[in-house]
Amino acid sequence: MNENSKSPWRIPVFWLVIGLPLLSIVAGVGLVIISVRSGGSDAVSDPVRRVSQIQTANLGPDEAARKRGLSVVLRVEDGIVEVLPATGDFAKGSALQLVLEHPTRQAADVSLELVPEGAGWRTEHTLDHEHDWLVQLRDADGQWRLHGRLPREQHATRLSPSLGGGH
Repeated sequence: MNENSKSPWRIPVFWLVIGLPLLSIVAGVGLVIISVRSGGSDAVSDPVRRVSQIQTANLGPDEAARKRGLSVVLRVEDGIVEVLPATGDFAKGSALQLVLEHPTRQAADVSLELVPEGAGWRTEHTLDHEHDWLVQLRDADGQWRLHGRLPREQHATRLSPSLGGGH
């Protein structure tokens, strides 16, 4: 019999035997690069301590806001960001810090200082309404803190302490 000796480069099974392991190595290296460049895995922007494999965060400002019964309404419309007190006793003369966190891109986070005006606090800032925002409001001294979420294309939300079931 006359057998043609084929080159291994022309046999499809040879490409599978060599190609699949090489492809999996390249994909694995790509995944390692992506995971290293993405940074930490914490979804919370608060400073967190790690003690014996347990993450602990300072909830003192949340507890202080709960004890004082604080809650506000955040309104974002027509280039104005406004906070109006709903419940609790607020010190009207001082500025407030508002942090709007993008749900996936930290570079898109917005930090604003709201000054007292009228019944609440306000500043001028145009906000992107194409995605949700995670919202945190605190006084200038960091004594209390309120949290909430501003859903996409919504112009107002309620902020309350994260402790005590007020959310």
